[in-house]
Amino acid sequence: MTTLLVIAKEPLPGRVKTRLTPPFTPREAAALAEAALADTLRTVAAAPASRRVLVLDGAPGPWLPPGFEVVRQSAGGLDERLADAFARCSGPTLLIGMDTPQVTPDLLTVDFTSCDACFGPAEDGGFWALGLAEPAPALLRGVPMSVPVTGAVQRERLVAAGLRVRDLPRLRDVDTAADAHAVAALAPAGLFAGRLARLTASARR
Repeated sequence: MTTLLVIAKEPLPGRVKTRLTPPFTPREAAALAEAALADTLRTVAAAPASRRVLVLDGAPGPWLPPGFEVVRQSAGGLDERLADAFARCSGPTLLIGMDTPQVTPDLLTVDFTSCDACFGPAEDGGFWALGLAEPAPALLRGVPMSVPVTGAVQRERLVAAGLRVRDLPRLRDVDTAADAHAVAALAPAGLFAGRLARLTASARR
């Protein structure tokens, strides 16, 4: 079975989802980040896996369900932190972030029988998921992160290494308020959608 990795930041005001401010306050943006993380972890808990690992910058909170190992993120840029997360694993491994609370257990149930890697592109040019049948941290090191070509460069790394790549559905990350509303509409029963609705209603009063 697959190891599922979630890379995340502790949802503290001013440290997460800063592009949601404005229209939301830093505390509200952190509350939305916490809901997105909770939804993501709940989905990972429901997906089949041999290990479930939260690679965390910060300290765990009440949003963490049972059944997860928690490891500290390494130092360095995001490419180094992602590479280090894969270096902690052996065998099939799928990594996702905390920015796609609309993800489902089916999307995380990846069969590596006919591929060596799977790649989940994000609408902003990045990627929401990266899976490797055999973890190879070097495939991530040096990839420019958080730029419009991040996904294209990362996928080309996989292809250039001779890997058979399976593409997963394209998903939208939550970065801006427009993203938040669009993603909430895709998963209206989630904690994220509920919290967004309450914050939006409160702002209108």
